[in-house]
Amino acid sequence: MSKKRVAVLISGRGSNLQALLDADQSAYEVVLVVSNVPGAAGLERARAAGVEALELDHKPYGKNREAFERDLDALLVQRNIQLVALAGFMRVLTSFFVRAWTGRLVNIHPSLLPKFPGTKTHERALEAGETEHGATVHLVVDEVDAGEIIGQASMPILPGDTPTALAERLLAVEHKLYPRCLAALASRLN
Repeated sequence: MSKKRVAVLISGRGSNLQALLDADQSAYEVVLVVSNVPGAAGLERARAAGVEALELDHKPYGKNREAFERDLDALLVQRNIQLVALAGFMRVLTSFFVRAWTGRLVNIHPSLLPKFPGTKTHERALEAGETEHGATVHLVVDEVDAGEIIGQASMPILPGDTPTALAERLLAVEHKLYPRCLAALASRLN
């Protein structure tokens, strides 16, 4: 079984990226990190791990999201990327990119899908009176947060939890879940 070459797309600090880098990479290897936000802290995490780290600022593309994604796709193809992992990549992808990477594009979402797709998941879980919260790793499809679920992990919501406290506690759950699910997907693609 050969390791799958993985690109991780980020927009910020890269804590899930760090979890993917630190995990057992016997089924996959993170070989590229791309941020759409220049200077994102996660780029330094990649460089510190000896991984190629690139900036592809989306702002010069204006409202032409597909043009940005075509350039992103070209970068990935040039580097023989086999799997793309979204880790805090704060852009909704167009049908062009989703279709180009069908079955090979994965995301981690901070809720137990199908509950709470989209944004403000922690606030919505608390408002709904949920007793547990969690994270889901799923394949990306055109509909936001609706792709095949690869894995989930849950944790209790504690009395007095705030959205911020919930988000901070959930990161530890995400950091265990994402590498395991990415490895499972990489193994499945062999």
